[in-house]
Amino acid sequence: MEHMHYISSEVLNLETLHDIISQHKSIALSEEAKVNIQKCRTYLDQKMASEEAPIYGINTGFGSLCNVKISKENLSQLQENLVKSHACGTGDEVPSQIVKLMLLLKIQSLSYGHSGVQLQTVERLLDFYNNDVLPVIYTQGSLGASGDLAPLAHLSLPLLGEGEVYFEGIKSHASKVLKHFNWKPIILESKEGLALLNGTQFMSAYGSYILLKAMKFSYLADVIGAISLEGFDGRIEPFYELIHYIRPHKGQIVTAKRITDLLQESQIITQQKQHVQDPYSFRCIPQVHGASKDTIDYVQKVFKTEINSVTDNPNVFVGDDQIISGGNFHGQPLALALDFLAIALSELGSISERRTYQLISGLRGLPAFLVDNPGLNSGFMIPQYTAASIASQNKQLCSPASVDSIVSSNGQEDHVSMGANAATKCLKVMENLERILAIELMNASQAIEFRRPLQSSHFIEMFLKSYRAEVPLVKEDRILHYDIENSVAFLNSFVIDLEE
Repeated sequence: MEHMHYISSEVLNLETLHDIISQHKSIALSEEAKVNIQKCRTYLDQKMASEEAPIYGINTGFGSLCNVKISKENLSQLQENLVKSHACGTGDEVPSQIVKLMLLLKIQSLSYGHSGVQLQTVERLLDFYNNDVLPVIYTQGSLGASGDLAPLAHLSLPLLGEGEVYFEGIKSHASKVLKHFNWKPIILESKEGLALLNGTQFMSAYGSYILLKAMKFSYLADVIGAISLEGFDGRIEPFYELIHYIRPHKGQIVTAKRITDLLQESQIITQQKQHVQDPYSFRCIPQVHGASKDTIDYVQKVFKTEINSVTDNPNVFVGDDQIISGGNFHGQPLALALDFLAIALSELGSISERRTYQLISGLRGLPAFLVDNPGLNSGFMIPQYTAASIASQNKQLCSPASVDSIVSSNGQEDHVSMGANAATKCLKVMENLERILAIELMNASQAIEFRRPLQSSHFIEMFLKSYRAEVPLVKEDRILHYDIENSVAFLNSFVIDLEE
């Protein structure tokens, strides 16, 4: 089926994720995944029937209670207690798009057959995903090291008929929605609660969601930077490929070529210039935007590995007849990558705000604050304040979470990644970048009008025509809040090919 994605051992990448989300595809387990899950569960059942020795989290307590042996008749209760006791999330609710990604990534991780879950447990998660039954999850509570325990507990509660879910836009108790579908609560077997709660799917879902946005807005930063260059009557020479081949960072080369391509056949860029050089925020677009591109590429590799991994504990290896307790739930690779990504996105905003500042400064024949009759009109004076405020907040949010750690679980969990905090603040940086770029587009599109009758390139003129349908030219002062919001909406509605 065209509108079905089958979960299998094939590599899941961000383009596939984007395809599943944007086309609202349903998901199902491949036959291979079903066999892997069932084989692992059967092995675990046989092992538990014959094994008396303690196996962490299966017939023992959790965390620092790992030395407390649990009797066989209590193994199911142990798992249910785990899910309930760990549902300690608080703060804001996780956005629905990210909750849906968490479901998908948890299903993917459980499908490899190293986690010991029942097939019906995974199939119920599939039911949630395909019917848009989205557990209510909270942004605060995960240390990002025993996996995302609290968020994943909230993800798992509805399996038991507990907790809350959103269904058809209404928040309800999970038991009510289960009754609606005639679904019986899952009775968890040994190891299952731990398989559901251990894992990095909160961090992974946030990171994947941010990366999809970052790839798009990295492209839009180039487009808007090119419009600003035109509005500022900037020079094309800093984008000549000769410069970039003698310092061949990939992102730098890609950016310079993109700006050159965007400005093909522009009358503005080819007119004679009165100035010899442009400020760094224009001249160094390839170097700055390019460095952020290279960071996004690196972070993408980290997350591609992660979303194709098994991140719960202990791990069951049927072929090797081993159950091994390790630390694949530790979010350190993601925490470092998310901190790095936040810095890269913040820098795209930082240089954007500087271009906005140059455009309103009354330089190069542009009127002060980009309006006729400045004085009576304040024009674009205050949107730059807004951009500066947001850019400054991004700098504050870029203090790394990954260098922090707080000892937990009576010293058993003595080093944690804080990757969940890195994830939530990285999303805030991403959302801030959208607003900063929207404000630059407002200014750049206004500035370019003062270069008329000269035309920019065909692509930029078409882009501006679409934008002007949403945000008209500012001829005299009006409430610019609405223009900012409409500009953000315009950028978010813009569709690009992720291969760009």
